[in-house]
Amino acid sequence: MTFTMGPAILFCPADRPERFAKAADRADAVILDLEDAVGAENKAAAREAVIASSLDPERTILRLNGTRSPEFEADLETLARSGYSTVMVPKVTSPEELADLAAYRVVALIESAEGVLNASYIAALPQVVGLFWGAEDLTVSLGGTSSRGHDGRYRNVIDHARSSILLAARAHGKAAIDAINVDFTSLGILQAEAEDAAQSGFSATACIHPAQVETIRSAYRPDAAQADWARRVVEGSLANKGAFTLDGTMIDEPVIRHAEALLRRASA
Repeated sequence: MTFTMGPAILFCPADRPERFAKAADRADAVILDLEDAVGAENKAAAREAVIASSLDPERTILRLNGTRSPEFEADLETLARSGYSTVMVPKVTSPEELADLAAYRVVALIESAEGVLNASYIAALPQVVGLFWGAEDLTVSLGGTSSRGHDGRYRNVIDHARSSILLAARAHGKAAIDAINVDFTSLGILQAEAEDAAQSGFSATACIHPAQVETIRSAYRPDAAQADWARRVVEGSLANKGAFTLDGTMIDEPVIRHAEALLRRASA
């Protein structure tokens, strides 16, 4: 199983069906959210809206309530009646929690210290196609009060957890999805974080507002100079055996792989 959605994945409350098509039109993929975005009194209506919806299954993720939630069984029934096969499971702490989802493509949402420490075991499951992480719940699990410092950037321990999720996912050949930035009015930090995510190896970045979509897309999209350099590197690799020189720089196998990754992002 592979994950090819991205780079901008937009959350949409599952109890707002009038927004479903708009979200799908704006973003590369949509997360229909049955969990945090929907109050208890609206869960049933949200499930019916999901069942009645007809978004592209290849670009849609259904976020369930957690496996320990009293809502989980009803969510499973909704999933079985929907046309969707990719699910996001929140607050995953161990591989055992995903046993009931072996028939689906699972994005495991890691939101606790325990989940971060078990991320590699979770990523190893065959049904898991990607790891996603949440900074705010993770901070709560640590006993902290804020995931970011006064400069708006992640604290060191949160950055460490982010890196751990990326390493665990990529070690098992799975996608890594970077966390949301809740401040959709200031796009500068999001731009920097999304650029770092793309260059570090994340597959996508999640967002909560359509205004964030193009910032994420532009961060993942190589500029003209980068794309030109990558094309020349790949062309040079075909014309040369072993290492060669381009623009005064030695080009060897790892650099060629970097160039190929840039071209894949450019074509996407």
